[in-house]
Amino acid sequence: MKAPTFTIGRLAKQAGVNVETVRYYQRRGLLDQPDKPLDGARRYPVTAVERIRFIKRAQALGFTLEEIAVLLRLDEACACSETRELAVRKLALIERKLADLSAMRDVLKELVHQCDEGAGQTPCPIIRSLAQN
Repeated sequence: MKAPTFTIGRLAKQAGVNVETVRYYQRRGLLDQPDKPLDGARRYPVTAVERIRFIKRAQALGFTLEEIAVLLRLDEACACSETRELAVRKLALIERKLADLSAMRDVLKELVHQCDEGAGQTPCPIIRSLAQN
């Protein structure tokens, strides 16, 4: 029995993306483009659905398309230690961003509190703070 294949539209639907996303991934070298038969449309294997879902999950974890390309090459090379190192670097970046966001939240909370305390009687502390060098 022959394995099922998909047209680009069906592939996109199965993977939960649009057709232009499939084409974009092909242009970026993340997804192979099958040959087009003389009498019909290109047919994509089931593994293409899995590949697109992998890409989307990796993006959801913050990996860029360049990093995803590296992950895909590392998978083919069975290079778990290199993959781990890439994940460790991504985790460190996320930790730094979280610290930055936490600091931003704290500053904004304090400015909102100052604004509430002034209740329109003083110049706006938010505007004043943003205007300072």
